[in-house]
This record gives sequence, structure tokens and C-alpha cells, in this order.
Amino acid sequence: MKISLVQPDMCWEDKPATKKRIEALLSAADIDADLMIFPEMTLTGFSMDSAKTGCDEADRDFFAAIANRFSCAVTYGSVENGFNCQHTLDKNGNDIACYRKIHLFSFAGEDKFYSKGGETLTFELNGARITPFICYDLRFAYLFWDKAAETDIFLVNASWPASRSLHWKSLLRARAIENQAFVIGVNRTGSDPKASYSGDSAVYSPLGEAVLECGSAEGVFSTDIDFAAAAETRSFFPFGRDRLR
Repeated sequence: MKISLVQPDMCWEDKPATKKRIEALLSAADIDADLMIFPEMTLTGFSMDSAKTGCDEADRDFFAAIANRFSCAVTYGSVENGFNCQHTLDKNGNDIACYRKIHLFSFAGEDKFYSKGGETLTFELNGARITPFICYDLRFAYLFWDKAAETDIFLVNASWPASRSLHWKSLLRARAIENQAFVIGVNRTGSDPKASYSGDSAVYSPLGEAVLECGSAEGVFSTDIDFAAAAETRSFFPFGRDRLR
């Protein structure tokens, strides 16, 4: 599966400006992907102003047009019906899945402005079983443990600050190793009035090896993964069967 990670510097609470920025990034890149992934709250940054972060049909159409243009599935961050969501469209712009963030970042007051999601989900794309999570969810290992047996790829999009970049990189790798699955983390770069962001989007293999590490630059970063390696890893080293939970 060919994956493209889009690591932008979003324009704070300004959807039209961010769309122009994304268009510029995509136009400058050579993209051949099955799945293109954007960070949390893609069009506005991690804002608590729900009047500005809410995504409407025109915003969805923006990402659907990207899916059609590049003939690939697109995962983006959105706010829908008061929930912080990770939304995935197929290459024709049709809905595949919409995950609602379960763990809201109370440290920043997210729980006061958005509703908490209630369930995990797994969807299939080109034969790969993909389980989505958002940012702060990454800190809660049990979410991943509970879905490991049915997941080839965990997909985490985020607005994770540079001050805790070590945690971001360490936890992505840990989730890959302990669940013997690919983990894809897509983060933003740049800054907003609340924080600075180091990017560090990455792909880690079921053995914890770095398949792709994007650093801090704004851009589109691509790689190709053989998602069958998840099942192969579990077959030759089946420690998951000894997990008590």
C-alpha cells in the first residue's frame, strides 16, 4: 500500500487560507498514493472554537476533490456534530469511516468544548485492516491492545506539540512493537497561538523499525508498505496470545 503523509503548517482558525496552503503542498509534490493522510483538525489547527472548526459540506467536498484528483483514499481531521473526528473517504470521495476521538485532551480543556466519542472502529482499504485514533488517544495503550488482533495498520493523526515530541515518537514506536502492527502517525508542523509543532510524522513497522520519519519540514512524504508483514510478524513471534486483556 502506497501511503502519503501530508505535514502542513495550518493557518490558525482560517479554513480558506489552509486550503490554499494544502493545495500548494500537493501541487509541488509527486504523489502516487493509495491513501493520503492529513493531521488532526486539518483546516483550522487544534482550536477550541467550535464555531470556526466545524466542517461543512464544502469542506468535505474539498477533500473529496483531492481523493478524485489523485485517485486515492483520503483521511483528514474534522469537527463534525460537536465531535473531533478522523474522516476517511475512498478514491471516489465516498465515505468509508468516521472515527470520533475517545480521549479528549482535558489538559487543554478539549473536554469542555467537544463531545467524547464512544467506540472504536476498524475499516478495510485495499485489503488492509485499518484502525484510526486521534492524538491524545495514543497515550492509552488499551485502545490499541483491544483492536490489535483485527488490525494491520493503526492510523493516528494529531496536533502534537513540539514540547512533547519525544513522547510522540516513543509512543508511536511502542504501539507498533507491542501490537505487531504498522503505526502511521501524521502530525502538523509550524505554530499557532497555543503551541509550536515539530511535525515528526512517521511510519513504524510491526517490529518497530522506522519505515519513514518526516522530520520537521512542511511537505508531503510518501512510502510503500507491505501490510501483510503484520500477520507474518504475529505468526513467527505470537506473544499476543499471552496478553491477559
